[in-house]
Amino acid sequence: MMRAMALGTAIFATAATVAPLATPAVAATSVEAVVNGSAITSGDVARRAAFLKLQRTKSTREIARQQLIDETLKRSEIARLRMSVSTADVEASYARFAASNKLSTDQLNKILDQAGVTPDHFKQYIAVQMSWPRVVNARYGNAPGGKSLVERMQEHGGQKPSTTEYFLQQVIFVVPEKRRNAILGKRKAEAEASRSKYPGCDDAKIFAATMHDVSVKNLGRVLAPQLPDDWKPLIEKAEGNTTGTRVTERGVEYLGICKKREVNDDMAAEMVFRAEELGKSGGEKDDSNSQKYLEELRSKAQIVNR
Repeated sequence: MMRAMALGTAIFATAATVAPLATPAVAATSVEAVVNGSAITSGDVARRAAFLKLQRTKSTREIARQQLIDETLKRSEIARLRMSVSTADVEASYARFAASNKLSTDQLNKILDQAGVTPDHFKQYIAVQMSWPRVVNARYGNAPGGKSLVERMQEHGGQKPSTTEYFLQQVIFVVPEKRRNAILGKRKAEAEASRSKYPGCDDAKIFAATMHDVSVKNLGRVLAPQLPDDWKPLIEKAEGNTTGTRVTERGVEYLGICKKREVNDDMAAEMVFRAEELGKSGGEKDDSNSQKYLEELRSKAQIVNR
């Protein structure tokens, strides 16, 4: 997928090959915890435990409950400060996550439902993961030493760093696995030929409907530091409004570049600074400020376990 901001490219260990791990969680039958008046149900806990299992991490109901308590605290603080990402941001991140794991969103939906997680539960998780760094950064900044965005800008001469903003669309010439050897070459030729006729993002779905087994998905806004390794060279070398083609597990794909421009807004600046800092630290992110903030919220909260 196109990389989900602050999530990385592979939350699931081997998502494309995951078989159903559990039957879907049953409807909630009891309240397991109450956090500042917000209930966490047995159904919520079951979905989170299934999510942990899908991630191939230690999965117990107690770990699941504690994660949900922490997320409820974070969600409340995000709402209080009005710093939540939009629904569109979450949907775009969900689509990029699916793509980076070589899945369509429908395939990801199916995996989550079969595992007892549900797409909605995962999207709620994404929303918190994307929004919480905004809250932490607003208080502490995310640079070493707790520098704020303003302080980091001053280190750059008072200017926000710029980066390239892309709005992307995924075009997939589907190749069924059982016919892959027979038709892959033909589909690759069809995909290559279609690039010169690609009408742009607004009319792409109409364009795809004129061909056999062609799917189009909008990936939304992606900043240069978020580009995944498998697509980045093709996007950066693209001439015109499409990238070159790639053979994937789904078939033959290319990306339509709906819009490309240089931006230096706050989100872009944060992404540039974060990329620089992760590069300096070898990809390890210091979350001490996040933990400090969460401990503060926990100390003031009314948490009742049942």
